Amino acid sequence: MRLKISLKAPKNDYLIQYNYNHILSAIIYRKIADLDLASQLHGSQDFKHFTFSQINIPRRKPSKNGLISKDGKFNFYISSPHDYLIQTMVEGYLEDPNVIFKGDNLMVEQVELLKQPDFKKKMKMKTMSPVITRIKREDGRIWDLNPGDLRFFTALQQNLIRKYNSFYDDVYDGDEYVKIVPDMESVKRKRITIDKNGTPTYHRAYLMHFDMEADEKLVKFAYDCGLGEKNSMGFGMLNFVEDNSNRGSK
Repeated sequence: MRLKISLKAPKNDYLIQYNYNHILSAIIYRKIADLDLASQLHGSQDFKHFTFSQINIPRRKPSKNGLISKDGKFNFYISSPHDYLIQTMVEGYLEDPNVIFKGDNLMVEQVELLKQPDFKKKMKMKTMSPVITRIKREDGRIWDLNPGDLRFFTALQQNLIRKYNSFYDDVYDGDEYVKIVPDMESVKRKRITIDKNGTPTYHRAYLMHFDMEADEKLVKFAYDCGLGEKNSMGFGMLNFVEDNSNRGSK
């Protein structure tokens, strides 16, 4: 299931600083009406099975410190295969139609539950938040892979299967073949800083358009849960690219 959250700042020309992933993550946890579930997810060291997009600002202008919403409006998306999690988030927004964003009280203008598209084995996709996948090198350091490295795609496939098994508490017994072919001209590297508890970490992640071919169950799961690592920190959210043969959600 997937939500679109539309927010309105208390003033126009509202600055949204770069590297806001940890802020959106905190907003999401605070809006989970089931407090036991929120605590369980927040404290879990396992996959958390949700993801969220980058912030979308319809009327924006760039600045040195971030992007400015000219009318104070912006939105973002949340997605999860966990239907109850999405339902309890909706309840949280209905109970309190305000959020705290970097100290400012923002109004929730709309919470929209989006219709799921028709899933097929072969789909054209694009990232709504950058994809990250990593390996541990021989020297013990964690290394962010890039789409020019075949290990990038092998790691995506393996991670998707592990997340699927974790969510369904079972071993996936279908076709594990996952083919991802990026449009290399669309690939954009993003350097994302996650400032958690005052300790920043830096990640190289990638926005892109790509063709995906896999079992329909895995295509749907990637759409719901996200592709790659750190989905619950705002990485790897996907959407379908609309064309005459495939109409996805906006």
